[in-house]
Amino acid sequence: MKTLELINAGSSKLKLNNILSHKLDSELLISEVLKKTREEVLTNLNKDVAQSNILKFENLINRRAKKEPIAYILKYKEFWSKKFLLDRSTLIPRPETELMVEHLVDIFKKKKISILDIGTGSGCILISLLIELKKSQGVGVDIIEKAIKIAKMNAEYHQLHNKIKFINRSFDKIFHKKFDLIVSNPPYIKTKDIRNLDEDIKRFEPKIALDGGNDGLDQIKKVIYKSTSIL
Repeated sequence: MKTLELINAGSSKLKLNNILSHKLDSELLISEVLKKTREEVLTNLNKDVAQSNILKFENLINRRAKKEPIAYILKYKEFWSKKFLLDRSTLIPRPETELMVEHLVDIFKKKKISILDIGTGSGCILISLLIELKKSQGVGVDIIEKAIKIAKMNAEYHQLHNKIKFINRSFDKIFHKKFDLIVSNPPYIKTKDIRNLDEDIKRFEPKIALDGGNDGLDQIKKVIYKSTSIL
């Protein structure tokens, strides 16, 4: 089977399952299977695909058809124009969060500061900040042990492991240390609204990173309260 035929078959299946990005996702998944960039794949559409790779591709398409997010299938997501490893223990980075990174870089770009990232997840916020704020250092905390492992891998990948310390701990257990900047993307969805989220979010992303309590502000209030003693 040719590459183009596979892409079209995958796209059709995803479209039938109401995946809006069906064509793009099919192209990304065949790129993953063939271990080539999407651009390389799209310039070699008449190339024959080995049967073993066809089976791998069909398996990935089936996972996506069941609404599993493409980022979890590929095990990475681009953020701040950089690649970040992730798995289902971490929230998938959102493009809107880059606005926070951009704003903070503008404020602190010529300064040497210490940063605390609360609920660090994949570490994408803290790592992106320290890529730009070259004189600064940071600590990332998360109560999910697997997330901390992913964050450490991302720090190694971006060669920032000597500027960051990741700790598997609740932020309310941080004492006797002060920070110049606290960043966080805490859960902000009301508990009763989680059932109304898209399937790919509520079924696959960690609920602990979504559920913000009755008013959606539980963790945000705790972060603000804690900030008064450690900022």
